[in-house]
This record gives sequence, C-alpha cells and structure tokens, in this order.
Amino acid sequence: MPEHDPIRFATDLGAKLATRSRHVCAFLGAGVGCTCGLPDIAKLQAIVLGALGVDDAKAFKKQLDKGTLEQALSRLRRMAALLSSGQTLDDLSSDQATQLDTRVCAEIVKALEIKATTDLTSVEYMAAWAGASDYHLPVEIFTINYDLLFETALERRRVPYFDGFVGILRAGFNTELVEGSVGRDEKCVPAFFVRLWKLHGSVNWLWETQNIVRLGQPVTSSLAAAIYPSDAKYDESRRVPFVVLQDRFRRALQEPETIVIISGYSFGDEHLNELIFDAAAHRPRSEFVAFCYSTIPDVLAKRATNTPNLQAVTGKEAILGGVRANWKGPTAAHPDLWDSDQFVLRDFKKLAEYLARNAAVNIPKVATGSAPTPAASAVP
Repeated sequence: MPEHDPIRFATDLGAKLATRSRHVCAFLGAGVGCTCGLPDIAKLQAIVLGALGVDDAKAFKKQLDKGTLEQALSRLRRMAALLSSGQTLDDLSSDQATQLDTRVCAEIVKALEIKATTDLTSVEYMAAWAGASDYHLPVEIFTINYDLLFETALERRRVPYFDGFVGILRAGFNTELVEGSVGRDEKCVPAFFVRLWKLHGSVNWLWETQNIVRLGQPVTSSLAAAIYPSDAKYDESRRVPFVVLQDRFRRALQEPETIVIISGYSFGDEHLNELIFDAAAHRPRSEFVAFCYSTIPDVLAKRATNTPNLQAVTGKEAILGGVRANWKGPTAAHPDLWDSDQFVLRDFKKLAEYLARNAAVNIPKVATGSAPTPAASAVP
C-alpha cells in the first residue's frame, strides 16, 4: 500500500512558497473563525434562532427548513422584492420579510463580535506571514466569513491591506482598483498591500439605498448589514461588490503558476467549488492545496483523484498527485508537523504558524484579550 510522507510534503510546499515569482492566494472558510472561538455556521444558526423573539424565530425557522442560513437570507430578500401590497408568502409580507432580514443580520453581527475571550493567535500568524511575504504579485486572502478577525489581525501587525473599499467612515467600493493588476494597469494598489477579499460580505458592510458602504465598525442593530449577496433584481446596483469580488476570485485562480492554500472550508458552496475545480483543471502548473480538519469531502475527493495539482490533506490521509493514501508517520519527532499520529497542518492554527515560520518572521505572541474595533483600511 502506498503511503505519503508528511515531512516531505511540508518541506516541498515551503520551498514552493519561497519562490517570489509565484502568485499566492488563501481561501478560508468558517473553520478559521472556529480556531478563534467564533461559532461555525451550524452554531451561528442556533444562536440566531435562540436570540430572536418567538414569532421571528418561528418565521425564520421556516426559511431555514428550506436551506442554509445564507439561502434563508436570500429567500427573505427575494420575498421582500417580489411580494406586492397585500400579498404574503410563508405568512410574511414584503415589509415583514425585510424586518426579519434586518433582525437576523443584527443577531449575526452580535454573535460574531470580537470579545475579550476571542483568541486571535491563528489570524495573527497569517497576518504575520502575509506582511512578511515579498512576492512580485500581492498575497490575496479570500474569505467567505463575515467577521472582522483578519482586519483586526492585519492592523495589529501593522500590515497594509486593501479590501476593495476606499475611505474610513463610510468607505465606497472601487471596482477599478479591485480589477487592477500589478504591472499591467496604471491604476492599481501597490503589490505590498495584502488583498483581503470578503466574498460574502462583512459585519461592517452596510446596505444603503443605491449601494453598499464599509463602515469603520460593525453595523448597529437598527441597520441591515450586507453579509450575504441578495439575488433580487432590484438590488442589482447593491450587488456590485459581490459580483466584482467573485470575478476577482475567478481571475486570481486563473493566474499562471498560482498556489492556493485552502483551509476551514467544507466545500459546501457549489459555485465556489466549480471556480476552484475549473482553475485546477485548466492551470496544471498551479497548485491547489485543501487542508481539511476532519475528513475529505466527497466532492473534493472525486476531483482530487482526477486532478493531480488539486491536493487534499487531512490528519490521517491525503490525496497527492491523484493518489489517495495514509500518511507515513515520521521516524523522528516533528512536533510542528506531526503530533498524536496526525499531520497537524489540517488545523488552521498550525497551518498559519507554519506559514509564518517559513516566511522567517517572528511568531507573534498573542494572548486572548479585548480586541480593538478595527478602523477601515485605506489606500494612499
């Protein structure tokens, strides 16, 4: 039976990441927030239902029975857009759907608050790595999380970053700067600015009448946070950040000789999965490495066994070069890579520490404690 060598895999990955000409991206899901003490999607859903009033909880539970938390929000917005005066659906009028959407978003914002007990160690590791990297092209961090963990970590480490918005108090989205490429376009943010792209919005994005703005702090409970794109036609202008950022994700994955580090993502979004799988299939000189905390999702396993440059890694096994096999335990101690008979890079916290260590930066000493509300990033 074949076996994979975890130490060799980690060493080879480190060598590839050390090449300045490589384009490096990270794609991060809810598992990242879990390492910091924030709830995953299932727990977040339970928290929201528990915080809503009896009638609101009953109404939102009816939407959740039809799909995920994000699908329920999208359904509410679709109802608000399409229902005429006097019409109801699931016992909700257009106004009631809008009000419920606002209350649900307010509870999500509260649940994702950075508190004194929030452990920022893992995101500070990644911020340290991103800040120390000296690639020809900017490091791009894509996340589907709504929280402000990365904004907080990047600012604590004093790493300049650009998130698509320009301004401080009510920052506006700048499509031209998002789409600009270093070395190709005249109007472009410098390469040493880390890119932080929030594909599903953020707790400090605010719906306004004609657009979306980014505030310098989380949206208050009386306003609707833009934490998931609505697919309603009347919201077309306000969907601009989501559409542009998803296209930025697609184009980044198609950049030649790209390394994509995937962590904390369960491969539950079919649209994003296809963007990843399509890029892996059409860019054979790029590498896509998915670190899975528990098991390899079936949809990922199926593609990875047929796509050599799409790799799937867990604590017990991996799919490398299309071959699925267990890890071969190292003969010597490697506590930074192998512990309790498992490859530790499956855990985002260990992965982020590995990245920081390989970038030759001082590993940040982080203690849990009150995290300042991050100010908005700015572009000179």
